[in-house]
This record gives sequence, structure tokens and C-alpha cells, in this order.
Amino acid sequence: MKRLMVVLSLVVGVAASAQDTSARQMPGQHEEEAQAPEVPFVPTHQDDVERMLELARVRPGDVVYDLGSGDGRIVITAVRKYGARGVGVDIDPERIAEANENARRAGVEDRVEFRQGDLFDADIGEATVVTLYLLPSVNERLKPKLLAELKPGTRIVSHDFDMGDWKPVKQLETNGSTLYLWVVPERGGHRAPR
Repeated sequence: MKRLMVVLSLVVGVAASAQDTSARQMPGQHEEEAQAPEVPFVPTHQDDVERMLELARVRPGDVVYDLGSGDGRIVITAVRKYGARGVGVDIDPERIAEANENARRAGVEDRVEFRQGDLFDADIGEATVVTLYLLPSVNERLKPKLLAELKPGTRIVSHDFDMGDWKPVKQLETNGSTLYLWVVPERGGHRAPR
């Protein structure tokens, strides 16, 4: 029931966000120029951030990418607590500005980078860990990119939403949330479903 409520609130938020963006569109501006987030910003509770990074077994030397990074809390925590390097990708310039300010306040701005852009266009090849808090439909569309661009052994952790028929290596229930872990398989070996 809780998951259904979260999904419904996310879908309503996406619809409202899309309406708001089209209402602000300048006369003569093409629709493709105005990119609204597909997923509304819903911050991950800090306890869930910690558990996501623990589930991924983040350690020094890891490069943690958060796709749809919002205020930057996941990559900032990965850097500050685990000694990783972090990259956040978000389409919303306000979230990027907020994340950069949060990194500055945390004293980790030299080890994190926040990139404004569409997560489907992001160069993610250097990631050793990828974190997600997206909608199930977005996870499904993102799966081929993850499998094609990430190195075998890269860990992927999602907050609350799975990837359809790609079964997780591990699933954890915590504070009313579900966390999922996948590991990118070897090329040519057993492949995850697309």
C-alpha cells in the first residue's frame, strides 16, 4: 500500500511538473527545448542513503554516480563517509545549484561533480556504483544503458523500485522502503534481461 501511495504521488508530481513547465514555455519556444524532469524531486531519507551505500559496499576508490541526484546527498555521503569520488546527474539546474552548495558546506566539493543533463545522455562508463531513485518505467528504460555502458562488476542500487524481470542480487527492507542491488554481469556471459 505504501509503495502504491509513493508511485501515485510521484506520477501526480510528474504530471504537475510537466504542466508547470509547459505553462512557463516562452512563445515560439519548441517543446523539445523545455526539458522537465520525468521524476519529481523526492529526497531519499538519510537512513536510506546510508543503507544504499552499505548495500553497494562502497569503499575508497569507488566512483559513485547518482542518476537523478537531486540535492546531492547520496554522492556527498559516499565521499564523506566512504572516501569514494562522486558524480551526480540531474536535469534541474536548481537541484544542481543546491547540490553544489551542499557539497561546499560539507567540504567535499573537490571530490564531487554535479552535471546538469538528461541521465539518458550521461557518460556513466567510469562508475563503479550507480544509485537510483526513479520511477519503475524510467528504471526499465535505463536498464539497457546500464548494461551497455557500465563495466562488469559495477553495483547498481535502487531505492523502492525494481527493474522488471532483472532480478536483484539482494533486496533489503528498511524503514518502510525496499532497496535493490544488482551487479552488472560479464560480457558474453549470462546477461540480464533487457
